[in-house]
Amino acid sequence: QVQLVESGGGLVQAGNSLRLSCAPSGRTFKSYYMGWFRQAPGKEREFGAAISVSGGSTYYADSVKGRFTISRDNAKNTVYLQMNSLKPEDTAVYYCAARMGFYGNSDLNNADTYNYWGQGTQVTVSS
Repeated sequence: QVQLVESGGGLVQAGNSLRLSCAPSGRTFKSYYMGWFRQAPGKEREFGAAISVSGGSTYYADSVKGRFTISRDNAKNTVYLQMNSLKPEDTAVYYCAARMGFYGNSDLNNADTYNYWGQGTQVTVSS
């Protein structure tokens, strides 16, 4: 069973930082685009960031651009989301997702184009 496992969530005060990690079990995702999505209570799941297979290209939602950084270490088969200057509106469950690389960088913000998902990790930012 292929699974993506997120870690690193927690409770932080506004202005502080967290780093999320995503490590797959059951297979390697070195040839996959990887993304981070989030879902706040009562809201739809929204795109946060994505990274290309090589890690050379990154993509961000306007709401996190300049504050969040996505990266990957293919040797460790792990993807990270460094979140700085956190705001209360960043409070959500954060999900790691993967999609096959041959789709390229089209529609990266569309959750339906991702093949694999993690269970999510809660991030709560207090004011």
